Amino acid sequence: MTQAFFVTGTDTEIGKTTVAAGLLHAAKLAGLSTAAAKPVASGCVSTADGLRNDDALALLGECTVALRYEEVNPLAFEPAIAPHLAAREVGVLLDVAALQGPVQAILDKRADFTLIEGAGGWRVPLAGEATLSDVAIALKLPVILVVGVRLGCINQALLTAEAILRDGLPLAGWVANLVDPQISRLEDNLATLAERLPAPCLGYLPRLADASPAAVCSYLNLDLLHCPL
Repeated sequence: MTQAFFVTGTDTEIGKTTVAAGLLHAAKLAGLSTAAAKPVASGCVSTADGLRNDDALALLGECTVALRYEEVNPLAFEPAIAPHLAAREVGVLLDVAALQGPVQAILDKRADFTLIEGAGGWRVPLAGEATLSDVAIALKLPVILVVGVRLGCINQALLTAEAILRDGLPLAGWVANLVDPQISRLEDNLATLAERLPAPCLGYLPRLADASPAAVCSYLNLDLLHCPL
């Protein structure tokens, strides 16, 4: 049975791609075909082949389904700023329709395991009143939440989970990623997250010297995911 999930985070730069690539690697090791997309990315680098984003390239590297870069990351912007601002600067209308079609094309590949990675957190703005969460809603994708573990993460995680559920989507699982190694009462914070988030914890990532997908996947439990597409 094919499964597809939308990966979001409690903030930007808290390990969504690290976790997504690790989950894709775990799926490959389990013998599943894999596909992924990061439909919009800012902070891209100009290359001879066009704008390229490190996160999108990391996801592409874990796909067993043959995909072109432009399929994985159809909207790429150079400035490392909020995507809606980057799109506005170059005259691109960043709305739900611009993202939903390319994501649906990835889902139509019917890989056993597909991940769609968002940008930043759940309410990242698009054009007008729309947000990136509207793409997940339109496609009815269950959500995986990456929690950046640092001071304040419990509030951020609970608010994000509430928003996901209020939007009518299931929270399929969450991953704790240690962003601040100096956080006080780490175990207590993790226990509180586990008690209060209404979904299984798929794993806890400590600070890793090697954060490659092969290394990360050993900290994740793919079997705990639910909500098949």
